[in-house]
Amino acid sequence: MLATVAQCVAYGSRVKDWLYGVRAAQPDREAHSSLTRQPLTEAERYRMVYQMITDASEDGGAGITPKQEPWKNVESVFPLHDHRFNKEWMKKWGTTTFLKPEDLDEIRDRLGEKVAYYFAFTQSYFQFLMFPAAFGFSAWVLLGYFSSIYAIVNGLWCIIFLEYWKRQEVDLGLRWGVKGVSTIQQKRREFQHQKEIQDPVTGETVQVFPATKRLGRQALQIPFAFLACLALGTLIAVCFGIEVFLSEVYNGPFKSILVFLPTGLLTTLIPTLTTLLTSVATQLNDYENYETHEGYEAAMTQKIFILNFITSYLPILLTAFVYVPFGSLIVPYLDVFSLTARPFAENEEQLKVPNAGFEINPARLRKQVIYFTVTAQIVNFAMETLVPIIKRRGFSKYQEMKTERAAKKGGASPASTIQDVPEEAGFLKRVRNEATLDSYDVTTDLREMVVQYGYLSLFSVIWPLTPVSFIINNWIELRSDAAKICLEMQRPAPLRADSIGPWLDSLGFLNWLGSITAAALVYLFSNDGLGPDGNPSTIKGWALLLTIFFSEHIYLLLRMGVQLAISKTDSPGIEKERGERFMVRKRYLQETLGENALDLPPSHSEERITRASLEEDARQGSLHNMGPQDHFWKRQQSWEESAKVGADLIEKMAPVDGKKNQ
Repeated sequence: MLATVAQCVAYGSRVKDWLYGVRAAQPDREAHSSLTRQPLTEAERYRMVYQMITDASEDGGAGITPKQEPWKNVESVFPLHDHRFNKEWMKKWGTTTFLKPEDLDEIRDRLGEKVAYYFAFTQSYFQFLMFPAAFGFSAWVLLGYFSSIYAIVNGLWCIIFLEYWKRQEVDLGLRWGVKGVSTIQQKRREFQHQKEIQDPVTGETVQVFPATKRLGRQALQIPFAFLACLALGTLIAVCFGIEVFLSEVYNGPFKSILVFLPTGLLTTLIPTLTTLLTSVATQLNDYENYETHEGYEAAMTQKIFILNFITSYLPILLTAFVYVPFGSLIVPYLDVFSLTARPFAENEEQLKVPNAGFEINPARLRKQVIYFTVTAQIVNFAMETLVPIIKRRGFSKYQEMKTERAAKKGGASPASTIQDVPEEAGFLKRVRNEATLDSYDVTTDLREMVVQYGYLSLFSVIWPLTPVSFIINNWIELRSDAAKICLEMQRPAPLRADSIGPWLDSLGFLNWLGSITAAALVYLFSNDGLGPDGNPSTIKGWALLLTIFFSEHIYLLLRMGVQLAISKTDSPGIEKERGERFMVRKRYLQETLGENALDLPPSHSEERITRASLEEDARQGSLHNMGPQDHFWKRQQSWEESAKVGADLIEKMAPVDGKKNQ
């Protein structure tokens, strides 16, 4: 019975895909034959079960929503891990450098398209990094820092990579049969409609929320972005000022220790403030009342990107465009931060700017970039992979100790395993263990890759070895993410997708901004990387603006050229789609007109021009008033005979020399 229901759900899903244009080929009329010809993958089976459990009752599901009324006691709904596959997966990836399309297909068949797209993007990004890594190393050896040649090549590489990935998304969507699946959007249970209307296309009754009203609510994103910039920007700027004061001005005891104070403040306060702003962003997203999960996630991604942009890039932007150009004007006012070191200073002279004047440290900017592109990547790897393991094992040990202590006091509640049937004990233990794992969110990993890409696009001209660091990190990242899914996280529900979602727009924005920042950095540090040395009078504003203007427009022209070039090339995915659409039309034509419908032009061998047929036509023509054109067309009785007569006329009228040459 359950298998029959699952088959009906799977067949209905494929029919729906065909109606919405996701599948080019029409499914067979019988569910059994359709599923026999194209068997369900493991991911499809799990997705069907997941939807049957979580979809609303009006959509044919059970309507079970974890952690929400009336299902607040349900923590999560997830499939169990296939430990045999996980073991083989990690072993195989540990011995390979580049992933093959078949490896990505295997991820898709097991974990769904949404996770597979992340690994496909990271793999493409890793492969593309080989060129900038080699070129960046050469530029570091031969060209030095802030090279205009490197900036141009890196900007062109960013354009080519992004446009290539857009094409790759389409190819993967066609390969996996999910192109356009985003049009089949899943409704949110939290959506609150204001009225119901009839869909003019399908005739169904649909619930809608006025677009103008949602637009008014979305306008609140502007003050939210301003609030986020103000809160995070102020915190980062204050810590930046403290760090500059302690490292460049203060000259008293414990200086080597106090310079880590700003880092401690940022490490403590930034996550707290980011969590608070994320909570505000979530409430704002809920208030905007999106109808579908896709729309909700896209809007939330935009808000999260704003927060990540500020926390990730603002420190480097402050150093490059505030500290270096205006340091001599700003530093004398940093004595306001002397409170941080006053308890340790022996006298006031240790808290004042030297009389000889303040000198900008040009290496500060490069050290910052190295920290974010190397040290921060290592720290993030440890926080992402090692800390969860330690935390989970520590919590498990704590629970055991707590149970043992309670048992000694005689107040321990009976363990749930006592009531397990012996034949089911092993399976239930496995379920309980996996239920204690955290849920995997592929958006988090995508966000890390996009933020990393931003460092490459915006600031790699400062330190050309940036792509070298990233290519090493991403090789490890691919394997560590696979291990994280297999060992540290619940198996994700195999959801479908046809792209990496709104992160694609974020990549485009970073490319555009990179064309501006790279040009500005090359201009400001064109004097052997020393920069303006804290004196803004050395900066010619008109030249800086002109450099940015030309760089941006060159970027736009190059992007148009790359898009045009890629659009002229074919790909296996596009050829496959063209072939499938041709076969659909051919099948429809044969079903409508018969098996010989493609034999064009049709044969009329039975309609021969004879003397009797010509006499009959002449007799019929004498009975009616016919013009010259009617007489002409009346003689065209058969296309075969007409073609033969035409060929004879051409042969007779051909020049004599032409006949000899033939």
